[in-house]
Amino acid sequence: MDAYIAAPPGAPVAPPGKPPLPVRPRSLPERHSVRAQVLAALRDALAGGQLAPGEVYSAPALAERYGVSATPVREAMQQLASEGAVETVPNRGFRIAGHTARDAAELAEVRAALEVPAIMRLARTVPPERWDELRPLAEATVTAATLGDRAAYAEADRCFHRALLRLTGNRQLVLIAEDLHRRSQSPATSRPLPGTAELLADALEHAALLDALRRRDLPAAQQLASEHFTGV
Repeated sequence: MDAYIAAPPGAPVAPPGKPPLPVRPRSLPERHSVRAQVLAALRDALAGGQLAPGEVYSAPALAERYGVSATPVREAMQQLASEGAVETVPNRGFRIAGHTARDAAELAEVRAALEVPAIMRLARTVPPERWDELRPLAEATVTAATLGDRAAYAEADRCFHRALLRLTGNRQLVLIAEDLHRRSQSPATSRPLPGTAELLADALEHAALLDALRRRDLPAAQQLASEHFTGV
């Protein structure tokens, strides 16, 4: 079930009978443009399954749904197209791309190739107490998973992995890994959207990984990190 919160002053409001534009909780940085809010809303809709793979959506129709003009919707959709989440359909709009089982496996393999070695380097150098700083982010993924909120889980999951990789000090690694992460969160054409149990299992792996990293159990950390991406 989608959850919406009250929009801050100045935020776009949908017409009567139309779903409101999702607004991030106040604890997160505020969006400073309509385009950014629309982009966030579309990403939530993708993660939550409200925009179905293979379906074509026009910018005017989405603009009416979110109570904004078509321009920021087109701009947001172009951003999503650059990320591979949608495809431009001339004279019609944008088709939700989705990904196949092969796409998912390849993305998981590439993410593992980037993140697992980085995590293992951190495991050898980061003081144990630093891992406690990531606990609230790991707990946020569990909370979202328990609620079955796929959109909230997608963002919490990215926040956790982003914070972990930032410990490397490698900005390019963080940017590339996050792009791959977003792509991996696109809806799949080959399987149903993850349910609460699947989300929760994935979320609990974050805490288990932090436990292993804190006690500097390198074999356990490597196994947990690898399984988190590949599932094997």
